Amino acid sequence: MRRPRRPNRELDADSRTRLPAPPLWLRLLPVLYVAVLLAVEPLTPVQWPVSFALVAVPLVAAFAYGPLGVAAAAVFAVIFEGVLAGTPCCAGRSVGYLLDRHYVASYVCTAMVGALGTILAAHRIRRERTLADVRFVAEIAQRVLLRPVPHRIGHLLLESLYLSAAAEARIGGDLFEAVPTTYGVRLLIGDVRGKGLLAVETAAALLGAFREAAYEEPDLATLTVRMETSMARRAVRLGGDETAERFITAVFAEIPADGGVVRVVNCGHPPPLCLRAGEVSELDSGRSAPPLNLGMLVQDPYHVDVYPFGPGDQLLLYTDGVTETRDASGTFYPLPERIRSWGPLPPRELLARLHDDLLAYSHSGLQDDTAALAVCQLPGGPSTPTPPE
Repeated sequence: MRRPRRPNRELDADSRTRLPAPPLWLRLLPVLYVAVLLAVEPLTPVQWPVSFALVAVPLVAAFAYGPLGVAAAAVFAVIFEGVLAGTPCCAGRSVGYLLDRHYVASYVCTAMVGALGTILAAHRIRRERTLADVRFVAEIAQRVLLRPVPHRIGHLLLESLYLSAAAEARIGGDLFEAVPTTYGVRLLIGDVRGKGLLAVETAAALLGAFREAAYEEPDLATLTVRMETSMARRAVRLGGDETAERFITAVFAEIPADGGVVRVVNCGHPPPLCLRAGEVSELDSGRSAPPLNLGMLVQDPYHVDVYPFGPGDQLLLYTDGVTETRDASGTFYPLPERIRSWGPLPPRELLARLHDDLLAYSHSGLQDDTAALAVCQLPGGPSTPTPPE
């Protein structure tokens, strides 16, 4: 039975402008600030009235509250300054100084700071709303560019993972796709050289070409040649001095409908892993082709390597962001050893474990985008019936 899908947040127009609530400690900061002043006030000499420090209350409130909240904090600060100044017992005073010129100046300064804090809060809210809109658009772009792979295609279970190195980034140069065709399920994972908008555009171009050609080309080598042609044509159209350097490492894989094998064409990408009976092995024949858009450097055609892939086997495709993750000492992430120590896991649990382990290994300091695609053949093999949607 297919698991329930998450609500489609991108269809909710209000999610673009709904701002996250500030953390609790930030909301309590103005209260804590006033409490500290009240605790210090009786301990200071008469000539050192700590109540003057209340002038900063509106600015402290501007970190977590909107314009109305900051204005209310400014009014409170002015009134509280008057209360402290007019109380004879505060700081050992025998008489109050409610209308003393120094305190009147403090009231005026607090009101001015309150006005500035209100403007600052309004500007902060506007910037946060703009950032929320940008995040919303970026999330929609990611859903279009890296749409979720089907969780099941015939006798195969699939799951995908994408991690961005930048906290605010949603899309990058890593890509993956799974397409069911008459020739079998065809898989793609790739990594575009470079960062920024050009990398995203290149990833979108490769995904678009693959989604179209995967249904038409009869064999994996021909499909790879067509991808090479598309990327080379795009690089020429872009022009510039770095045309030959705009390349993409990629792995193309094909699992035929009758099962039993997996066909792989590797274009300068980290080799896939095969997980079988608790063992982890690299699918690397030593005949990796150059990355896409560098195929002109060699004359040999693309080699299709064939490996056994039976019921219960699992295929893991990943980008170099996984294996190049470093710990505090600079040691690279040992992917095969880690997966071997976890034991057999279905694709969903495997990638969830990989996600958590990468963040823990790098102390949440990923230096590169990371993508992974896990495919498992059900123990029943191709004859296993597909459950109803």
